[in-house]
This record gives sequence, C-alpha cells and structure tokens, in this order.
Amino acid sequence: MSKHGKVLVAMSGGLDSTVAAVMLHDQGYEVIGMTMKTWDYASSGGSSKETGCCSLDSINDARAIAVERGFHHFIVDIREEFGDWVIDNFVDEYMAGRTPNPCVLCNTHIKWEALLKRADALDCEFIATGHYAQLREENGRHIVSKGHDDWKDQSYVLWGVSQKNLARSRFPLGGFKKSEIRALALEWGFDAIVKKPESYEICFVPDNDYRGFLKRRVDGLEDKVNGGKFIDLEGNEIGTHKGYPFYTIGQRKGLEVAFGTPKYVTHIDPENNTVTLGDEKDLHRNGMLVHGMNYIKYAKIPEGQESLVKIRYKHDGEEAIVFNEADGKLKVEFNRYVSAVAPGQSAVFYEGNDLLGGGFIHSSFNI
Repeated sequence: MSKHGKVLVAMSGGLDSTVAAVMLHDQGYEVIGMTMKTWDYASSGGSSKETGCCSLDSINDARAIAVERGFHHFIVDIREEFGDWVIDNFVDEYMAGRTPNPCVLCNTHIKWEALLKRADALDCEFIATGHYAQLREENGRHIVSKGHDDWKDQSYVLWGVSQKNLARSRFPLGGFKKSEIRALALEWGFDAIVKKPESYEICFVPDNDYRGFLKRRVDGLEDKVNGGKFIDLEGNEIGTHKGYPFYTIGQRKGLEVAFGTPKYVTHIDPENNTVTLGDEKDLHRNGMLVHGMNYIKYAKIPEGQESLVKIRYKHDGEEAIVFNEADGKLKVEFNRYVSAVAPGQSAVFYEGNDLLGGGFIHSSFNI
C-alpha cells in the first residue's frame, strides 16, 4: 500500500514531466506513467523532423525512466480525440479571423479528461502533470496560483480546468524553480533529458508554420482567400494580401508591402477578406469583453473586482476592473492602454498570485 495513494502522471518524455513522476514516486505515491500520443507528425505534411512530446524518442525516454524507477508506464493513442477538439478548433478560429489558444483547449478538453478516464480505469485517486503552478484547497474551492518560478509559471494555460478535475490534480513542480528541477534531474543521472531543447511551438505544427498547416488542412484555401485587400482605418485600399487567415492582430512583420513607416494589423474581416492596417498607437485599447469564463478562486468574479489581467501567455499583465455583463460576458476596463488585444486569445484574471479564472477574448474597445 502506497503512503500517499495512487497517481497517474502525464509523461511526455521531457524534463519537467519526468522529474514530476520520479518526485512523486520518491515521496511514496504509487506512480503510473502515461504518455499520450496526440498527433502524428507524418500526417501534418510539415518539413521539420519529428520532435517533441509525440515523437518515438520521447515515448521511449518516458518508458525507460519508468522501467528504471520501477513503476508502470502506458502509451495511449488519443489522436482522434485531440483532432476533433483541438485541431478543428484551431482551424475554425483562424478561418473566423481570430487567434486560437490550442494549449488551453487541449488541457481543458483532452489531457485532463483523457488522464482522468484512464485514472478511473486504473483505480488512481489522482493525476499529475509537470506544470509549474501551485494548487490548494480553500473555502471549498480548489485554487490554482502562480508557480514559484515567475519565468516558468504556467497557471495561464490552466484557467479552463474545472473544479471537479482540479480536485484530483497534483502539480509537484509548482514550488520549485526550473534551475532546481534541472539540478535534481542531473543528480538522478538524467543528463540526456536535461540536454533536450525545450519546445515552445504548437505540438501539431512542429515547423512553427501555421500558415502552411492551414493550407494543408483546408482544401483550396489559397484560391479562396488570396488577393484580399489591405485597407487603412478609413477603409481605403492600400495593398493586397495573401488571405485573411494568415494574419493576426498586432502583426507587423511578413506583410510584404512597403509603406515607408511600420504598419500593424489592427482588424481582420473574414467576411470581406480584408485586413486593416494602422500605426502602433491604433492597436491600443483600454477595454474588452470576455466570454466562455471558467471560475477558479470564486464561484463568480465579484462585481468591480480589481484584477491583474493577462491577454497573452507571456504578457506581464495589466491592472483592470472587472464587471459582469447580463449575457454572461465579463467587461474589462484596463487602468491604461494595452496593445494588440486579439479576439480568440485567452484573458486570464489574477488576484495577487491566485488565479480567479479565465475566458476567451470576444472583442476590444476604447472607453
């Protein structure tokens, strides 16, 4: 009988998930490792070498560590589940002129559900991942807070996980800095895993070319959207582009049109295949609406709540006041202007280090 119970650990074969599994094993949990095959690189049509969490090397690395440490390991094929939820949404969002957040959807609808489904089948009380975030129970709520390592904090991508699922979750790395995790891995003799480069790319777009991915996924896409208009803020045509799905709010590079001064994408109109360009100041907004909220610290964010709001993963965050709208959306009024508020991206709300919740950016405006 294990000291702390039975836990199913998501093992990608990378440094963080490996250390998480071994750490829990050494603490007295009965660990079962599980590597999820989410994507087949051969079907992506990309040009880069297969790397990352779905590669054969990564799967073998995860299995080897489990064997060495004496706990069970399973490989689970969830490509069909992953494709239905994550990839289809990724394509649909770009086709709607928005900027998707595939990692959030993957956590919310795929990884947690897939882990818990298998955890139940294996009689595991808990699941665990290598995310740098902290978790505690308070006032009947399971509260996610920022990881101890500010640079590595991953609480932003966890806003969509339900209370029910958080109740069975463990984040063993949340109280450590990345440098400490590397040192532990070296101490345990995992030199090869420490030397692996970290990937910041979307797992199913290994060459980081999302435009090429869209072209391969949507039949005849280039013929449908090529030759659309770049317009200015007054609606005047100022050039032609290669298709609205290939641009994102705030984009400056890759416009392939010379204007004499830097221009930025400020609006995307999929219906008319137009992309509006403006100056950097034209990206500034001090308000936005957020939909699809999931609440973490409270059952609902209190009216007039002051919060630090992040609109991108690596955004430092901006102070704002939050109001509840009648249709379930949140209205956010920033204390000062923020740049490139992109519909489709996640807006994540913090009270100190605690995650209040998050949702998807619906639209932006100036007050």
